[in-house]
Amino acid sequence: MVKAILFDFWGTLVENGVYSPVRQVRSILRLDMPFQDYIVAFEEVFMTKDFDNLSDAFIMVCKQFGIKPDDIMMERLVGTWNKNTLLARPFPETLQVLEDLRKDYKVALVSNTDRFSVEQVLDKFNLRSYLDGIALSYQVGALKNNKKLFDAALKELKVKHKDAIMVGDSVESDIKGAENAGIKGLLLDRRGRREHSPKIQNLTEIRTAL
Repeated sequence: MVKAILFDFWGTLVENGVYSPVRQVRSILRLDMPFQDYIVAFEEVFMTKDFDNLSDAFIMVCKQFGIKPDDIMMERLVGTWNKNTLLARPFPETLQVLEDLRKDYKVALVSNTDRFSVEQVLDKFNLRSYLDGIALSYQVGALKNNKKLFDAALKELKVKHKDAIMVGDSVESDIKGAENAGIKGLLLDRRGRREHSPKIQNLTEIRTAL
């Protein structure tokens, strides 16, 4: 019996403010490597530590990839990340769906994130008031490929893994990450391009899917 619904943030509850900021960072760094290898290494450095500022975070990212950044590169990296945060906004149905689901379920956010983006957007749109729990990778020190992050969310909600479901737009990060932690996954495929079951195309379909 589902008692709690866990949500990914970017691409699930909230739209990016710019086109895929993580891909833009890869382009700025001029990395010639498979995206899946890059994203794992990037998030492990950038999103599992509590940096004082974005510059320090990106210096560590550059170090991870063996890059010596100049001032122009650093300005582009920080600027891209800040612009994404500034222009991000919830999907049209997000707030209404969260408000409705909380009538019957506990609702929490589970996100791979640095300290400089998700929390700002949460505050800007008062999203915290729609959530019963928040588990962020930079605070826990673990990404969604580590069950520790999901454990932290469910501990806060006081719900067992078998009684929770994870909703997210990434098969690798959200769905497989949740399943690895003993939690069922529900893929959000807004463009209807992926073969996966179960899945939905809009957050309003969650109740039916459950």
